[in-house]
Amino acid sequence: MTKSALYTRTGDSGTTSLVGGARAAKDCPRLEAYGTVDEFSSFLGVVLSMPDCPEDIRSQLLEVQNMLFNVGGYLACEVKEGECPPVWVLCAKDIAALEGWIDSLDELTPKVNAFVLPGGCLLAAHAHVARAVCRRAERRIIALSALEYVDPILIKYINRLSDYLFILARYFNHQAGVEEITWKQEKK
Repeated sequence: MTKSALYTRTGDSGTTSLVGGARAAKDCPRLEAYGTVDEFSSFLGVVLSMPDCPEDIRSQLLEVQNMLFNVGGYLACEVKEGECPPVWVLCAKDIAALEGWIDSLDELTPKVNAFVLPGGCLLAAHAHVARAVCRRAERRIIALSALEYVDPILIKYINRLSDYLFILARYFNHQAGVEEITWKQEKK
């Protein structure tokens, strides 16, 4: 029997290859950053797998997943001291597109004057989980940027994605006729 190409055994010692061949510890900030981006994309896949996910939203989320794959590739590249490599796939129009999606969903969703707790319909709950993982990816990318250069547009894009997922969850609840769960401050 021939050995599968799915496993290489090169990571068995706790390191992995970056783009370009350099080795890095699997728990280093760079791997934490692009690993969490991959995890985030996987949670978007859960939202996409829901049969009641609308086609226009499905299209947006697939666009985001493709971008996240590119972002992972960018984060998997070693940055040499003094270099400031740009994210080759992100530009101002990508941020503007996200903001347009946010504005459109916000117009279609009733305003709420309270802190919204995660939950509601299943689609909204999954979008909230994706939002929380997106926020973790943002924290991991910022931690990496404290050690070496990360293009600021990437941080802006990831930050805007979590805003998009928040209003998306609210939109899903509204479309499903499910009332938002809001925070009730305990009175003492």
